[in-house]
Amino acid sequence: MQSKVEIKFKRLRKDLNHIPLPSYATNGSAGLDIYAALEIPLTISHGAIEIIPTNISVEIPDGYEIQVRPRSGLAAKNGIGILNSPGTIDSDYRGEIKIIIINFGKEEFIIHPAERIAQLVLSKVYRAEFVEEKELNNTQRGEGGFGHTGK
Repeated sequence: MQSKVEIKFKRLRKDLNHIPLPSYATNGSAGLDIYAALEIPLTISHGAIEIIPTNISVEIPDGYEIQVRPRSGLAAKNGIGILNSPGTIDSDYRGEIKIIIINFGKEEFIIHPAERIAQLVLSKVYRAEFVEEKELNNTQRGEGGFGHTGK
């Protein structure tokens, strides 16, 4: 059985309470679908970026984050992506979740009110402590960077 983490939320506008709450599409879904809190359809031109409201703010427990990821169907069928994918919602953020959408497609794309626009994935956060050293351990790869394996 999977463990569950409670995420408290608040709807920001009562007149948009008909917008569904984030939800898992199937029992095996890793991400919760999140919905556009729009009053009227929004057209996104080819190459355009829009910030889409969701009418939700959350209280994420310390030690966790929520990652905002694209929906594969919107990406494959329409070229719709999340510009800063994956976006991060930090545990101390209390503002509205907004989704930065970009239209990589060739056609205009219309986002309708209450349409699923992204996925939210809860992730454990590990804090790092950077320790300065004069030398680092060698590896077989070494300093090989972009394309170091041949392509």
